[in-house]
Amino acid sequence: MNISVAIDGPAGAGKSTIANIIANRFNLMYINTGSMYRAVALMCMRRGISYTEVEAVCNLTNSLTMYFVGDKLVVNEEDVSEEIRLPKVSNNVSNFAAIAEVREILVRLQQEMASKYNVIMDGRDIGTVVLKNAPLKFFLTASAQERANRRCNELNEKGIAVEYNNILDDIIKRDYIDSNRETNPLRMAEDAIKIDSSKLCIDEVVDLISSYIREYINKHKQ
Repeated sequence: MNISVAIDGPAGAGKSTIANIIANRFNLMYINTGSMYRAVALMCMRRGISYTEVEAVCNLTNSLTMYFVGDKLVVNEEDVSEEIRLPKVSNNVSNFAAIAEVREILVRLQQEMASKYNVIMDGRDIGTVVLKNAPLKFFLTASAQERANRRCNELNEKGIAVEYNNILDDIIKRDYIDSNRETNPLRMAEDAIKIDSSKLCIDEVVDLISSYIREYINKHKQ
């Protein structure tokens, strides 16, 4: 039985944390698509390539080798998991992710992964584009204020000093870009289950999603 789980939602909703836990619980390959777009942004920024230089961005994207080791993303044999979470990348990733040609390259790669393995994948357009035939789709969200608070706590715990208002402004900006971009904007799939985690802890969200996955597995046992 092939299992594909899609989790979509805005920045800072807790998608990656929750997807990683569920991947371990159900022995699924976790594919963090947001990290892949962050990696493209990081590599372009290192080389001084602007998101407006579409051909150069695409050439670089095609040259990258990416794979996951647990929740870590390795790009060109370098673990970039920590660096792609820095504010300098967060502040720029939506502009790179809005490039249609980049999305085509990465979506194709993500679909190839899903065709070979049982996966859980999170991002902005998983249920609507990448895994639109997935039997299990979730849309995870939370208020912008709560997401900003979570992101501040996450960065502060890593010793990175940030201002709450700056993080909130960035999240609101990213929400607008992600929801209004021309190619595959952020939106909830018609058959997705919406979960507002504003007042839920991680364990509560994980248990809720897990209950739907168990129900599906039990229903389709041969």
